[in-house]
Amino acid sequence: MVADWAQCFMATMALLKFYIVYAEYEICFNKSSRQITDEQRLFMVLMKDYDRNTRPVFNASHPVNVFMGITLTQIFDVDERNQVITTNIWLDQEWDDEKLTWDPVLYNGLEMLRIPCTNIWLPDIVLYNSADDYTHGYMEALSMVSNTGHVFWPPIVKLRSTCSLDITYFPFDDQVCKMKMGSWAYDGLQVDIFNRSNPVDLSNFVSNGEWELVNVKVVRNIVYYPCCSEPFPDVTFLIHIRRRTLYYTYNVIIPCIMLSILTLLGFWMRPDSGEKVTLGLTVLLAFSVFMLLIAENMPATSSFVPLIGIYLTTVMALTSLSVISAVVASNVNHRGSKETRLPTCFRTFVTFLSRIVCMRLVYIKRENPQEVRAVKMQVAMRDGYTGLKSTFSNDSGCNLIDYENGEPAQMRSISTNRRPQVERSWELEEILRKLQVLISKEEEREKVDIILKEWMEAAEVIDRFMFWIFVFWTFFATIFILLFMPMTKSVET
Repeated sequence: MVADWAQCFMATMALLKFYIVYAEYEICFNKSSRQITDEQRLFMVLMKDYDRNTRPVFNASHPVNVFMGITLTQIFDVDERNQVITTNIWLDQEWDDEKLTWDPVLYNGLEMLRIPCTNIWLPDIVLYNSADDYTHGYMEALSMVSNTGHVFWPPIVKLRSTCSLDITYFPFDDQVCKMKMGSWAYDGLQVDIFNRSNPVDLSNFVSNGEWELVNVKVVRNIVYYPCCSEPFPDVTFLIHIRRRTLYYTYNVIIPCIMLSILTLLGFWMRPDSGEKVTLGLTVLLAFSVFMLLIAENMPATSSFVPLIGIYLTTVMALTSLSVISAVVASNVNHRGSKETRLPTCFRTFVTFLSRIVCMRLVYIKRENPQEVRAVKMQVAMRDGYTGLKSTFSNDSGCNLIDYENGEPAQMRSISTNRRPQVERSWELEEILRKLQVLISKEEEREKVDIILKEWMEAAEVIDRFMFWIFVFWTFFATIFILLFMPMTKSVET
């Protein structure tokens, strides 16, 4: 009897507790139902039994069509050495989710709902040629869902993608960088990728100081990989950029041209000046510094040779030739100190070069250099005869020296009314002997002087010829490499 009453008491208490809990639930439910919003009600209804890990199609044989586009806002950097381009984009993605539909009439005309992207299914779109390590995903932006189930999700993404850079025409180069995007796990029969009707938006683009954006194209590809027989579609964005050349023109090209002009000035220095070689070596060292600065920014590859590198190598080669020319001209100039005449073949060669550079030869062009010395000897002897005659003619009344064809004749008496010639013959003989010695020394000095001037003139002709050669090749290299070659470039997109 007592046991029956105990069981009845326990059942009554349990029932009372149930009614108390039910009453509290009713109170809370009625209170929350009075404060809930239309968006809350819609979100609760849509998320009820929603699984974000499965594709949002009721028929598993139907694919989810994802339409992609980008809003390019900025090109952060183009790393030529590592061949990586960094861009900031809004990755616009849209698709239809069959599980996110509702009647706007039931929710006071609500047609668009913002839902956190972590609560719904998202396509696993990845950048195939990414240079990142994939340790972080996209920005968790809100997804915009319409009542028809259309979802639009535009996260802000900073992408680092690999880009094969062709630096052949650096710094006048154009580059086309590709960003290949598609689903990583789903094939084309499950998630199909298309480009949007307006795939690229450049209205918010911020220009880059080094690169100019030329064009952006979109190409849809269907690829079959060896792992699977199903197709894998992707959307590839082709970004065509062009390098701005003003910086390199003022900091590399113009200084190189100025250094080339300094090398030209070295040819106008005297061949016997040792500063010619010093100037050439200094300019060559400056070109080497520019070559190192260019090499630091270029990728260590043997596939391409930059245009500016070709130009620097060319002018460095010409500068080296100018140093060699200065050494040769200096050597030719000092060969005259050995008192050896110009060889006949070398004399002919120098005469030929003088005609090319329009130089008038004074010493080398004479067939017999003795003619120059003979003329000068005649002048010297006549000057000596005039002085001697003025000294002795009044006292001796003699005609001391008679010139016949430039050679001194025997002294003879021209007057029998004066003192005998014998009295001062010894003085005249002594004077003639000393005069003959002076003439011989003068002749020897003139001979050495003419030889020196011949070699000096030959060095000047060689120097002038190399000057015009250097002018021609420097001008040709500058115009052809820096002007005509960039005009022949073609960009493959």
